[in-house]
Parts: sequence; structure tokens; C-alpha cells
Amino acid sequence: MEIPGYGKIEAETVVFDLNGTLGSAGKVDDEVKHLLERLADRYTVVILSADTFGTLEEEFKGLPVRVERIKDGSEKLQKAMSYGSYIAVGNGNNDVAMLESAELAFCVIGPEGATIDALLASDIVVTDVKDAIAMLLNEKKLIATLRG
Repeated sequence: MEIPGYGKIEAETVVFDLNGTLGSAGKVDDEVKHLLERLADRYTVVILSADTFGTLEEEFKGLPVRVERIKDGSEKLQKAMSYGSYIAVGNGNNDVAMLESAELAFCVIGPEGATIDALLASDIVVTDVKDAIAMLLNEKKLIATLRG
């Protein structure tokens, strides 16, 4: 997609953090899951998580997404980069390197908050992950936000 005054975004993968980004306390609501299904029609959808609450596989069972457990931010970056050019969505310190290296980065400031470093590493800031996914599903919303 070409964004006037910003550039071209060619990523085919969207990489998400789980806790604080897609869900809270390891749980993801059904509306977010439905949006992820729609997003998977356009992109490879990947969830990278340290799985603090032990819910990673169960929360995404049956969805057309890839889930991978990671130990820390360094491993999260390595896994994200293994998908080539990607879009990142996160909120915490272990997301910063992944956000910095992304072709496009979203910071989600939700109920669990977000770190200043994650905020500064992002191109777009939203207060709900549903808004980030909606922007990826409707390129005109991205263009309206990012155009120069």
C-alpha cells in the first residue's frame, strides 16, 4: 500500500503481542478474535508471547493464526524478523525492538497500559487493538492517519 508523504508498506505479516495488546490477563475477547480471522485473509497473523498467564495456545485454538512462545524481547525480535518485512502491534518493554524494526508499528495503550519506550518506537498509537486491526483492514484509515 502506498501512503502519500509516508511511503510504501509492503509487509505481508502482522505480528502481535498478547498480554496488554490483544488481550488482558491472557484472555482475548471474541470480537478481537473475529477481527483476527478477517485480518488473516490479508496477512499472515502471528502472536508472539512469553505467555505469562499460560493461555496462548488455548486462546487462539482454531483461529488461522500462528502462535509462538518467546522468552524475552530479543527472541521476540528474532522471531518477528524471521517473517521478513512485518507490521508490529505491541505495548510493553519486550515489544520495543520488534516495534522499532517493523515496517509499521502500532502501540496499544489499553487497560494494562503501555511503556514510554513502546510508545516512542511506534508510528501509530491506539487505545484499543480493535482500532489497529480496523486500520489494517481499511487502508484508507491508515492513509488518513499517516499521510504527510
